Amino acid sequence: MQKGNIGVTTENIFPVIKKFLYSDHEIFLRELVSNAVDATQKLKTLASIGEYKGELGDLTVRVSLGKDTITVSDRGIGLTAEEIDKYINQIAFSGANDFLEKYKNDANAIIGHFGLGFYSAFMVAKKVEIITKSCKEGAQAVKWTCDGSPEFTIEDCDKADRGTDIVLYIDDDCKEFLEEARISTLLKKYCSFLPVPVAFGKKKEWKDGKQVETAEDNVINETTPLWTRKPSELKDEDYKAFYRDLYPMSDEPLFWIHLNVDYPFHLTGVLYFPKVKSNIELNKNKIQLYCNQVYVTDSVEGIVPDFLTLLHGVLDSPDIPLNVSRSYLQSDSNVKKISTYITKKVSDRLQSIFKNDRKQFEEKWNDLKIFINYGMLTQEDFYDRAKDFALFTDTDGKQYTFDEYKTLIKDNQTDKDNTLIYLYANNKDEQYSYIEAAKNKGYNVLLMDGQLDIAVVSMLEQKFDKVRFTRVDSDIIDNLIVKEDKKNEVLEAAKQEALSAMFKSQLPKMDKTEFYVVAQAMGEGAAPVMITQSEYMRRMKEMANIQAGMSFYGDMPDMFNLVLNADHPLVKEVLAGEEQACAADIVPIQLSMDDTNNRRNALKKSHEGKKDEEIPTAEKDELSELDKKWNELKTKKEAVLAGYAAQNPVVRQLIDLALLQNGMLKGEALNNFVKRSIELIK
Repeated sequence: MQKGNIGVTTENIFPVIKKFLYSDHEIFLRELVSNAVDATQKLKTLASIGEYKGELGDLTVRVSLGKDTITVSDRGIGLTAEEIDKYINQIAFSGANDFLEKYKNDANAIIGHFGLGFYSAFMVAKKVEIITKSCKEGAQAVKWTCDGSPEFTIEDCDKADRGTDIVLYIDDDCKEFLEEARISTLLKKYCSFLPVPVAFGKKKEWKDGKQVETAEDNVINETTPLWTRKPSELKDEDYKAFYRDLYPMSDEPLFWIHLNVDYPFHLTGVLYFPKVKSNIELNKNKIQLYCNQVYVTDSVEGIVPDFLTLLHGVLDSPDIPLNVSRSYLQSDSNVKKISTYITKKVSDRLQSIFKNDRKQFEEKWNDLKIFINYGMLTQEDFYDRAKDFALFTDTDGKQYTFDEYKTLIKDNQTDKDNTLIYLYANNKDEQYSYIEAAKNKGYNVLLMDGQLDIAVVSMLEQKFDKVRFTRVDSDIIDNLIVKEDKKNEVLEAAKQEALSAMFKSQLPKMDKTEFYVVAQAMGEGAAPVMITQSEYMRRMKEMANIQAGMSFYGDMPDMFNLVLNADHPLVKEVLAGEEQACAADIVPIQLSMDDTNNRRNALKKSHEGKKDEEIPTAEKDELSELDKKWNELKTKKEAVLAGYAAQNPVVRQLIDLALLQNGMLKGEALNNFVKRSIELIK
């Protein structure tokens, strides 16, 4: 019997393993079963090259539960006493003295770099035994025992067959791992696709009203999962069936990409495009990462470009370490190459479908759109590929590539400054009348109703040359695409001012909403009144909802224009009625305002070129009094106009019509509008 100390110069190895090496204790099962599979694979390799001459027989790895033990058994290569001493006792650290200090902030890296998988057993066990017999001819079976201190014993024992049994005596605070259901769940999670059969107990069947064990092994894994097979051997139904196994509650995928690379790195896998229309975050963490068919993680940020974390499926690469640490991923050149390769494969697949079956691509566009838009926004090299197959959809449901759409609109939608104007709506029903007005002018209107479309609009304005995107309700139709300079003012200032004062006085007070009233000549056939919203301010507010650091815009009030059609008979009628009803009150106020303004302007002219101290105090006081008087007169005049507007049902009716058209008339105001409409009809 041999006794000794494990070859690490500090006695803190086991507390470190227990506390730091893995954040999740359950990982021990993955490590031990993976080691058993490795030992089995090594034996198969030796047999294939003639170095092992014996019968391979049943190579199933078995996991079994005792009263207070878990045992992982294999019939693989086995270990001699010397090999145990080399691989188990002498942990191969480079500079063992300082490893704790060196890796204290990145403990996961220790295992990835030094093959400490076996020692994860001590996270859940108070004692571990290795009972092993080498496949070498005439080998003596040995038993290694350690209770979690650096001391161990190794002694000869009896073992009929080659291979290794690892027996874990489970610690009192880890008894959950002695439950059959818990082990079954972990094996399904980590070992479902290992390349050697893994059995956990026997299959059960119902007999006489209860479950009884059969003689058949309960093999929990598929040893040749779909991604390890050649695409030429597989049918569409195979890919769909595998997807259903991975994601039982999901809709059928749109399509998939089978990856198989040998150089300059190894990568296999199948990526699926799921049906996704919104809520990006919900669908992340659905790609499972494997290393030689051993499950690693479903958090693949850093390996897969961010926009492709929306995909589902499996990636398997021996070039990504089992114990993925964030710092490793950020610095590893293979990981960067894999990320670039996946982006290229995905864009090539999309390009291929677009070229070979555009009809199918267009039918699936609404599901694909979120992937492609997200990719173009976050990955420059993906934009360069995707710009040839990304689509615009117009309000009639027709679809165009970027180049096709530019050709379609360039003759009719170029303004006087030679800028191409892309008109868009984000709600076909709410903006119906604006869309119709644009169509009547011969313009085409895009439908941009996706959750990323506002960001895409801003991106495309930077990518395209001399292009501006304008929402169809951001101005009256004649101002959306200005073809020539306007010759003259629509209304004289006094009439514009009167209309503004009347309508502003009757606008309802809305929280965080401001209106600016303006009159413009839009032709007798156009609507008497409409509401528009500045493209710039609205877009900034929308961007604030999806982009950090723009909350300043989000807190600002919504600013709308109430545009009155000065050519419409109803607006002309309101103006004529005001002139007749208010002239007696307004004319003297206006005369007084004009006199006050004339004196104020004369004083200001006399002060031009003078320093403040050169202006007499009396004149400064007079100017201050004139300002005050002018403001009082203006308020008085606006009160007269407001009084008239309040008595004129047409003013409030026009306002309410505009609000109703934009979904802004609610509650009591809507009720009053209905009553007033009935009165006006009578």
